[in-house]
Amino acid sequence: MRLTLIRHDVPEPHGEAAERERRVRAALDELDALIGLASVKKLVRELQAFLEIQRRRTEARLAAQPVALHMVFKGNPGTGKTTVARVLGRIFHAMDVLPKGHLVECERADLVGQYIGHTAQRTREYIQKAMGGVLFIDEAYSLARGGEKDFGKEAIDTLVKAMEDHKDEFVVILAGYRAEMEFFLASNPGLRSRFPIHMEFPDYTCDELLQIAHFMCEQRQYRLSPAASRRLRRILERHAADNPYFGNARFVRNVLERAIRRQALRLVDRRGLTRSDLMTLEASDVWEAATG
Repeated sequence: MRLTLIRHDVPEPHGEAAERERRVRAALDELDALIGLASVKKLVRELQAFLEIQRRRTEARLAAQPVALHMVFKGNPGTGKTTVARVLGRIFHAMDVLPKGHLVECERADLVGQYIGHTAQRTREYIQKAMGGVLFIDEAYSLARGGEKDFGKEAIDTLVKAMEDHKDEFVVILAGYRAEMEFFLASNPGLRSRFPIHMEFPDYTCDELLQIAHFMCEQRQYRLSPAASRRLRRILERHAADNPYFGNARFVRNVLERAIRRQALRLVDRRGLTRSDLMTLEASDVWEAATG
């Protein structure tokens, strides 16, 4: 169901309105194409609907609620946080909330310098790059891991000041493990209030990860044989049981990339290869990729 409904008594949008609706719809379609993430998709649609209604209230000369879009993404690696951040940037750009909507990614190593003043300079540089778009700080909790004397605090202070000085000019998304992000927000009383939107990114189920694997293969014009698919499922189940931080979709991508190389090694000396031979990943390719 689309968020923008068209009634028979309302003329269809045209011109800029039609283009805005088209771009929003394209971004939402991209979001819907992602496997899993039902709760994330629901919240993104709520945000889009909220922004659209505030725009319509403004046009109707009604009071509009202030829009604070800074967010915290909580979840394990490989659960789609960066992809969703990129889609949000496109939605915000399409709705004229952000003039560019691009995504700038960084982490502690990009922001924290080696001496007093260096961190503020580096942080301001990344903020400047993100102006008009989204600044995505992965493993943001690491900025607070060194205590009061760590230069990470300087990065946090610089970021908070920029959010005050440049309201509505860019969106900040802090991302990281669930427990660590909660500790991080508690370490600075002013942080939580500046990030009103929290998204929880659950781990993928084994069924979802297998769907992702088949989708990744299809994108690369490969396919898993039935035996390879069964072998991959067993590998995923074992890794999920042994390690709750095993990487989710990132782990699947890494296994498939190695399996493709293993397949190449298996086929390189063979002659008369068929199209099916070149496309098919066998169980041995997957097993060696996961264990080699």
